Amino acid sequence: MKEYLFLFRGGDQLQSDWSPEQMQAHMKRWMEWMGALQERGVLLAAQPLGNSGRQISGNSTMITEGPFIEKGAVGGYLVCKASDYEDAACIAKNCPILEFVNGKVEVREVLEMKMP
Repeated sequence: MKEYLFLFRGGDQLQSDWSPEQMQAHMKRWMEWMGALQERGVLLAAQPLGNSGRQISGNSTMITEGPFIEKGAVGGYLVCKASDYEDAACIAKNCPILEFVNGKVEVREVLEMKMP
């Protein structure tokens, strides 16, 4: 099996309109989805990401401080095992982020890097 990284984008702007009960129900769906992946033995890691951070860019190593809340910003990630992209996409199709109109899951294969 290969490893795949899911990057979760969108959904955060709608959360401010939700009641505490709606938020709790949504978070329950996340826990159930990730729990099912863990039971199948394919979940390797998953965490939400904060809006603040540092960005290092260019050969001058310029450091820019966040928050990085631009449209489509990554709000979290998950790493799982899947047999191929089709299998990984099937897993991603059940992600609760897709309940939002602007919710997206970017699926990327994690490649092996041989160290010398």
